[in-house]
Amino acid sequence: MGNVLSLVYMGIFLAAGAGLARRFVPHSDLQERVVFASAFATALLAGLPALAALVFDFTLPAALTALAAAAGLAVWGWLPAAGTAMGGKAERGFWLCILPALCLTFWLLFTHTLSLKDGAYWCGQSTYGDLPMHLALIQALAQQGDFPPGFSLLAGQTVAGYHYLGESVSSVFLLLGAGLKFACLLPQFTALPAVFGGVWLLARRLLKSAGAASLGFWLFFMGSGFGFVYFLGGEKGNFTRIFTAFYETPTNYVQENIRWVNPIVDMLVPQRATLFGWALLFPALALLAAFALEGRRELWPGLALLAAPLPLTQTHAALALVLICGVLFFRQLLTDRSRAALAPWLVFAAVCAVFWLPQMLGEILPGVQGGERFLRLSFNWANEGDNYFWFYIKNIGVVYLLLIPAFIAADKALRWFYGGGLVILLLSEFVVFQPNNYDNNKLLFVWHLLGCVLVAGLLCRLVKKLPQKAVGAALAGVLVFLATFGSVLTVGRELVSEYQQFSADAIAAADWAKEETDPHALFLTGTQHINAVASLAGRTVLCGSPSYLYYHGLDYADQQAAAKAMYETPSADLLEEWGVDYVVFSGFERSEFAADEEWYQQNCTLAFSHGDYAIYQVE
Repeated sequence: MGNVLSLVYMGIFLAAGAGLARRFVPHSDLQERVVFASAFATALLAGLPALAALVFDFTLPAALTALAAAAGLAVWGWLPAAGTAMGGKAERGFWLCILPALCLTFWLLFTHTLSLKDGAYWCGQSTYGDLPMHLALIQALAQQGDFPPGFSLLAGQTVAGYHYLGESVSSVFLLLGAGLKFACLLPQFTALPAVFGGVWLLARRLLKSAGAASLGFWLFFMGSGFGFVYFLGGEKGNFTRIFTAFYETPTNYVQENIRWVNPIVDMLVPQRATLFGWALLFPALALLAAFALEGRRELWPGLALLAAPLPLTQTHAALALVLICGVLFFRQLLTDRSRAALAPWLVFAAVCAVFWLPQMLGEILPGVQGGERFLRLSFNWANEGDNYFWFYIKNIGVVYLLLIPAFIAADKALRWFYGGGLVILLLSEFVVFQPNNYDNNKLLFVWHLLGCVLVAGLLCRLVKKLPQKAVGAALAGVLVFLATFGSVLTVGRELVSEYQQFSADAIAAADWAKEETDPHALFLTGTQHINAVASLAGRTVLCGSPSYLYYHGLDYADQQAAAKAMYETPSADLLEEWGVDYVVFSGFERSEFAADEEWYQQNCTLAFSHGDYAIYQVE
């Protein structure tokens, strides 16, 4: 029943998104309606429950209040109004791109998220590391109801500095009684048409060609560099290890400094913030192209709606939008400074400021102020030892080699838009915005998207100008093969990857914790990243995995030291000092610590025992 209610809930938000697409993108065609219905619904799902939670906390009344608001917007959006008639014809190239990409990503998400087999939960290569953290935040928000939420993987820590709306869009379905897997996948499936469709619409608008837009689409989502060369030849099994080893693929092979990952399997599938951030950013860029380059000033309300929740959905996407808007506003100042031309820009900026400042001042900036590992200078992104240009040549490949001629051949409007990408590249190469240098790729992929659009335009022009069509087709085929072969292998590897994430014993322990303990109870566990109590039960743990905490810029030294002491030299005073309610013993804890379980057997109550899991209640 919870899943059914969630479908109805999501349906009302989609109806609101479709109605707003009629209003905010006048004279739009079918493919635009599909994309902006998905994008606006995602923006509303991220924003409305969060706004209601400021009054009701993140509870069922907040979810129902958001639903009422969405229903009202749906009614308004579908009322008869001028300019809402559908225009244009369906583009076959759009569907030939979107449908295969959706099918691939849907399947990867479905098989890589809590796939139940033999009583255990299994995942894929890409979700093995990230998914437990996302599950913990999703569950804790729904179970505990605190808003803004606490960071359940580190006792006493808030989520300040972390974009958590990508988690809240699933937490709302848990409040309605949906299963965890269903709650995770439903908003992801709903948002993906905005991601893929937004890229195609942006390329179509900039290149004025459906064929070139389709090529740009595949260069971005299935493009790769020359990393596949490292798997050709050599000893027996060198090539086949792509499909068996853990993260040794042509797009992610750290041993040879290959760091430019495939955006589907390594960005969209495991990284929820990226998926929902791109679902807002890419359609916003498609609107921005029409708004800034075609003078369609009536589009600013749609732009503002997509931009409003961006800082707490994905901060990198918000920054990318600001930088591209800045370049295009400068273009506007050079071409037309009249009040009529500038007014929509200023209104758009003012509306964004109203929504962004509370998010930045209340949630984003407090998390980075004073953090040694945030906002620092660091040149050349994640390159470790290669020549600057060779690093990008072997990582990005054909697209990178053709950027300069493609820029020269492009029309002036496209060059201006790509100028925003160049600002992103420049900033990303010198400034790091988070503890992990590698995470600057969340900005660099926006620059790369615009580069793929540029190169697609160049290749299509060259093929058309060649006198012999067979030669042009052969040349294009070779270039596309070189530009995509690495990603084809990576996707193949992801399709066959399978790892156990939560054992049947872990699931049983999590079920008990969820049903029998207070949602705000504090659990002492090991610091492994696969933590069933946090991920499946939504309970707060004293100290989670350092691989999560460090890269969020959190100081966890005291909690980590206390966890070690409470396992190895436990005392009632220490447990009381940290407010621990339950202590977990499993294979993880017994291998991480020289644990004194006998002390807990003598001084605490054994509240749960199943398989290798034992949970003691602290009196």
